[in-house]
Amino acid sequence: MNEESTASRRTIMKALDWAYGVAVAGTGKLESAEQLAAPFAERAGTRLQNSNALIRWQVAKASASGFVTGLGGVITLPLAVPANIVSVLFIQLRMIAAIAHLGGHDVRDEQVRSFAYLCLCGSAAADVAKDVGLKVGLQVTQAAVGRLSGAALLRLNQKVGVDLASRIGGKGAVEIGLGFPLVGGLVGGVFDGVTTKVVGNVARRHFIEIA
Repeated sequence: MNEESTASRRTIMKALDWAYGVAVAGTGKLESAEQLAAPFAERAGTRLQNSNALIRWQVAKASASGFVTGLGGVITLPLAVPANIVSVLFIQLRMIAAIAHLGGHDVRDEQVRSFAYLCLCGSAAADVAKDVGLKVGLQVTQAAVGRLSGAALLRLNQKVGVDLASRIGGKGAVEIGLGFPLVGGLVGGVFDGVTTKVVGNVARRHFIEIA
């Protein structure tokens, strides 16, 4: 890995850590992941049904005109990552963490956070995990997560960082999930919920479906 790609990976990991921290803690008018999950956790349905309802709601919000770009004035990051990219990371990480919470996982656990980052890779998650010897088909139970060493989690985070950083170009474009491009001021019109649905479905499979 050359010096430039290493720097890009470190930058995107800092952005992920920041966005996940805000997603878990909430800030200002932005609900935390647990607050986002609360009304769905109180529903009479199963965890799977409730997580599907949460995903549909987030997809609808992400598809709404101006929702993503409207976060620009709220979500800022003092790093060389475009604001629209940080906004997308926040939206998707908060949804993932909310799904993990619905599945009974501690969203403040470092290992759960690593799997949340993996979910951002969308349809590429299985390949990214396979590169570090993990089977993504395994549901993220506390017992399963507990079997991962700190070194394995570090390798997983590094692979996720490489995967996401490789999708970010010098022109401020990022591809997440299906590889759908999000570019500057066009993000409000381009980000129509497609990637949010993909990422949400991956999170559901990891944190809930094989419970």
